[in-house]
Amino acid sequence: MFDAVKQKITQLIAAYESERAECDRLRAELEKSEEHNKIYRQQIIELERQIDNQRLAGAFLCGDNKDSKKKIDRLIKEIDKCISLMEG
Repeated sequence: MFDAVKQKITQLIAAYESERAECDRLRAELEKSEEHNKIYRQQIIELERQIDNQRLAGAFLCGDNKDSKKKIDRLIKEIDKCISLMEG
């Protein structure tokens, strides 16, 4: 009877250690995935900034003067609003 209990305890310990190793592996994989996610989010932000710059450049290059002036006026208003918010 003690041998059977001892064998079951040994099996439980082995199963526990196996699950613990799997948990550690999954934690490491999650951490790696979160780091990749962070890098991809930064890339998205940078690409969105580049798209905005391209749109703005396109407005100046191929748009008519009225459209360009409206966009510049809108940008100036946004900048003025940001400055006023910063001044408090």
